[in-house]
Amino acid sequence: QLQASGGGLVQAGGSLRLSCAASTDTFSFYIMGWFRQAPGKEREFVAGISYAGVTTDYAASVEGRFTISRDNVKSTAYLQMNSLKPEDTALYYCAAKRDPTISGNHESYDYWGQGTLVTVSS
Repeated sequence: QLQASGGGLVQAGGSLRLSCAASTDTFSFYIMGWFRQAPGKEREFVAGISYAGVTTDYAASVEGRFTISRDNVKSTAYLQMNSLKPEDTALYYCAAKRDPTISGNHESYDYWGQGTLVTVSS
């Protein structure tokens, strides 16, 4: 089970940190990803991180502004979001997959959190 939190309302240029807590003692064996879905749009990949956190991948739209990380002792993944823009407004989901490849394909993920809403005002 994945529990996402940390969303909220922030002004453009501000920051938020999302967390995704996993209720499993095998967290380190999952690739973790963050996706987002804005109203009327398809779900899109935001960032992914490998088992040990050595490898990361980002969507071009967030590279340089967002940072994904993980703490395998706490079974938690994070998404630090800086320099937020109104177009970052969306419901943000965390997801986990056993396959060792970071992927932007949401269909390849096995488990999903419930989503946390991020609203960026202009």
